Amino acid sequence: MNSTSEERCIRFSLDPVNGVPIYRQIIQQIEYAILSERMQPGDRLPTIRSLAVELKINPNTIAKAYGELEIRGILTTQVGSGTYISDKKPLPEEDGRKRKIQEVLGRFIQELEKLGVDKTELISLIQDYAG
Repeated sequence: MNSTSEERCIRFSLDPVNGVPIYRQIIQQIEYAILSERMQPGDRLPTIRSLAVELKINPNTIAKAYGELEIRGILTTQVGSGTYISDKKPLPEEDGRKRKIQEVLGRFIQELEKLGVDKTELISLIQDYAG
């Protein structure tokens, strides 16, 4: 698939003030494009660098979104070739719960980071609280 038809398949629209982390918005939009069949298995996604430039965001944000979708089997990455939609479709009902958990955790972690809590201390605090 060439880049012109790729760009017609998905147009990212980010809202930095809606409370949903940017990487989650990217994930949601990719999943919606797959579920609505605007993107098909084998379709190539934009490179991390090109999408970061287009959206004017940090490439790590896109890498995080692509990485999560790859872990879930929604995307596959072929070194030197690109990132592609896999045969596995996202599950809407599973995603809703996971999305809500991610949103709550995201806000929780951001608040703790503001207080100077690092990941190691966070894990310890959760273990102490649960214990």
